[in-house]
Amino acid sequence: MAAVQFIVEGGHRLEGSIRPAGNKNAALPIVAAALLTDQPVQLLNVPRIRDIETLVELVRTTGADCEWTGENALRIHARQIEAGDLDPTMCARIRASILLAAPLLARCGSVTLSPPGGDVIGRRRLDTHFHVLQALGASYELGERFRFTTDGLIGADVFLDEPSVTATENALMAAVAAKGRTVLRNAASEPHVQDLAQFLVALGARIEGIGSNVYTIEGGLPLGGATHTIGPDHIEVGSFIGLAAVTRSTLRIEQAGVEHLRSTLMGFERLGIRCDVEGDDLIVPADQERRIQNDLGGHVAKLEDQPWPAFPADTMSIAIVAATQCEGMILFHEKMFESRLYFTDKLVGMGARIVLCDPHRAIVSGPTQLRGGKVESPDIRAGMAMLLAAMCAQGTSVINNAQQIERGYERIESRLGALGARIRRVELSAR
Repeated sequence: MAAVQFIVEGGHRLEGSIRPAGNKNAALPIVAAALLTDQPVQLLNVPRIRDIETLVELVRTTGADCEWTGENALRIHARQIEAGDLDPTMCARIRASILLAAPLLARCGSVTLSPPGGDVIGRRRLDTHFHVLQALGASYELGERFRFTTDGLIGADVFLDEPSVTATENALMAAVAAKGRTVLRNAASEPHVQDLAQFLVALGARIEGIGSNVYTIEGGLPLGGATHTIGPDHIEVGSFIGLAAVTRSTLRIEQAGVEHLRSTLMGFERLGIRCDVEGDDLIVPADQERRIQNDLGGHVAKLEDQPWPAFPADTMSIAIVAATQCEGMILFHEKMFESRLYFTDKLVGMGARIVLCDPHRAIVSGPTQLRGGKVESPDIRAGMAMLLAAMCAQGTSVINNAQQIERGYERIESRLGALGARIRRVELSAR
């Protein structure tokens, strides 16, 4: 993966309309789920980002045909596949490689995976994946690689020990293939999990409780082909709201999927950032109050993330940068990942007033004029947050390791450039 650098000239207002890409976290499990059927699947609105390209490469190694039929259209036909040992280098690039466990178990009876990669934002346990697959009739062996086997998946009543998104997705795929009824309790219900469930229904699965924390699946039904459109990325929408706010710009976010934005909009309203809804479009006006709303009694405001439908963990980094440009003080409580807030030291270096209380809590006092600087993108979401900081900073910033941003945001420099952003992408040659 070539190293990429963004050179950003800050202080420019933006104007125009932008449409969010397809939801990365929906597209990844849906690409994996296409292996459940031996019939062709057509996926539309698939984001062309590094993580998707890597997963498509992995899927091809099983023998499935994968073809990009358009800029964001992908055709997958897993007529005959073999699991074998999946390439450890590709598995290590993305966390989504673990999503191949259930469909390959269902089709082949066994699969060997290397530990998945992904963002370094603290420990991201995989225990729930193993427990739920075991409950549905799989066995596993742990070592340098993970080996799953089954003589046949069987439905069961399963309580997930945490509402893990990817474990819920693996559980849904396994349950669709398992004989009999499965009930998944304490399951994740994020928009991307709902999107996967709708795709499985389109293939012929029978799933009740979509959007709730309890799913009932009648497994073992024959699965066919389908055409499915990936929904909009609500995390990208949150990024664009923050972008408009920090650059004091008016932006229209088209086809934003407003039905999934209640907690996001409430979180930004706490920062004094409001949005107007027009149909399925979201308008972020330039004339924002940007005054942090104290809690009742004048107490310091707090914004915390939690499992869906609460404020999304992946939007916290964006909200922190937005808060540096708002008047007042707020405590951010990151409950999901113990290392996600460490990127704030880079914002402090740019002039932000932030106190990192511990790995889970940070206090932001604003507004502050940020200064351009040389920073690094530690992960997808913090990288996008650094891009927002650079765009409202005074002077020029250099963002190294920007390929991390490109793992989750499609052609971000050209899409923002169309709105008036000054971002130059530099691909660095290997030394």
